[in-house]
Amino acid sequence: MTAPAIPLAGHRLALQVPLAVGAGLAQAASLAWPGSGQPLWWLQLASIAVLAWLVRPGGERRAPGWRRGALLGGLFATAWLVGTFWWLFISMHTYGGLAAPLAALAVLALAAFLATYYAAGLGIFCRLALASKALTAILFGAIWLLAELARGTLWTGFPWGAGGYAHVDGPLAVLARSVGVYGLGAVAAALAMWLVQLRAADLRRVRTGAALLTVAVVLAGLALQRQCAVEQCGTPGGAPFRAMTLELLQGNIPQDEKFQPGSGVPLALQWYAEALRSAQADLVVAPETAIPLLPQQLLPGYLEGIQQHYAQGRQAALLGIPLGDDAVGYTNSVLGMSAATHAEPYRYDKHHLVPFGEFIPPFFRWFTAMMNIPLGDFNRGAVGQASFAWAGQRIAPNICYEDLFGEELGARFIDPAQAPTVFVNVSNIGWFGNTVAIDQHLHISRMRALEFERPMVRATNTGATAVIDHRGVVTHQLERHTRGVLRAEVQGRGLDAQSGWAITPYAWWVSRWGLWPLWALGAAVVAVCALARRARHVVSA
Repeated sequence: MTAPAIPLAGHRLALQVPLAVGAGLAQAASLAWPGSGQPLWWLQLASIAVLAWLVRPGGERRAPGWRRGALLGGLFATAWLVGTFWWLFISMHTYGGLAAPLAALAVLALAAFLATYYAAGLGIFCRLALASKALTAILFGAIWLLAELARGTLWTGFPWGAGGYAHVDGPLAVLARSVGVYGLGAVAAALAMWLVQLRAADLRRVRTGAALLTVAVVLAGLALQRQCAVEQCGTPGGAPFRAMTLELLQGNIPQDEKFQPGSGVPLALQWYAEALRSAQADLVVAPETAIPLLPQQLLPGYLEGIQQHYAQGRQAALLGIPLGDDAVGYTNSVLGMSAATHAEPYRYDKHHLVPFGEFIPPFFRWFTAMMNIPLGDFNRGAVGQASFAWAGQRIAPNICYEDLFGEELGARFIDPAQAPTVFVNVSNIGWFGNTVAIDQHLHISRMRALEFERPMVRATNTGATAVIDHRGVVTHQLERHTRGVLRAEVQGRGLDAQSGWAITPYAWWVSRWGLWPLWALGAAVVAVCALARRARHVVSA
């Protein structure tokens, strides 16, 4: 008795599903290669090219049906996102005490939910794809752009692991100063779709050959421009601001003890107090919740003693600490201490709060109640808070994953004369162990440095404590999961009459309109393709 024949469509799908899943995992690996932690721009292009190949129109035939496109897009995105932030399992299970099956299911559910944006996008793409290879590539890039924007903004947004972050070292990195990480990712997607549509017959055509040569020349030029920027070729003479010495504190307080009154709390209070008092640099930075208690919970004179030390006029400090009380609410904050702020310390309150960590979404209190993690509903700080002025610099703090949201950091650039000269990120991602989460977060900060052409200084509890210059290059880094002090210098950048430095195109438009120009561009491309497809149907009818 012979086995029933497998329909051709089913056979193709059986091959396409593992390809989509494998390509998604490859995209996750491209963001920070396991082991080295390095981003691999070529692997990101290759991974999205596999997805593009699976949903491309071929010759005169149409693209796959929208259901298959949605399925493949959803599988690709689910695998990619699980492979990107699987370390959330550690915070929920290892430190939160959530049962391993439930923690794994929660990570998978989050990834699958966020993957629906890409599933919907690929379904729309398969409905609208046209015969023109160029228009199909542009449409694919626009769909990818809209899906990334949706993931990064809806439901407070969780854009961790956007494809563009793999390109901080690649030839496309120079585009960040103009179009940001989302625009960079869209360009990569469009390029991947255009390349996979080419056939052997196309390569023999003069027009296609000229287009390929043009793309090769442009990529080579971008690569050369990026290398030139790293080597500071042609940099105008004269530094906009004098170099500022730094001491970045990394306490490496064990995460399972950090908020324990009998172990981690006294250790943190003692070590950070000693490090803050013995520092010699112009600016000293302690990480997020370096002081894990509210000021009123500290021993009398503890915080006042540190403030008095920095009231002498030679140094300044930025210190992560929770603030507030039951009456006004609580904030995850940074205190700035210097001679100028002795009467009233500088304060930055975190604006973009972490769901389930700093606020509990409606209907999910039952879920957070299952975890042994200090959670709460914090108040939000305002967007575009004032910078901390010190040593002629305008120092702009951001806390934890706030550096994911370039459009919010960009709000501070509406007035170039008052724009930040240095970004400072204070973080504690010890919740996620010694994993690629550290490398991924470092590359996110590097992308912000590229977008705004401002240094990004990072002080963290467990890593990566580092200094990133305005070119997105890591110039100094402390060994991870060690207790120590990183001593370095940072060169601020900003509007200066003598040097001519100003703000990037990205900083200019994102400070005025946020991400709306990208939304409008993506939607316009989709609308044009929809009208073109409708017109073709009318003509054929």
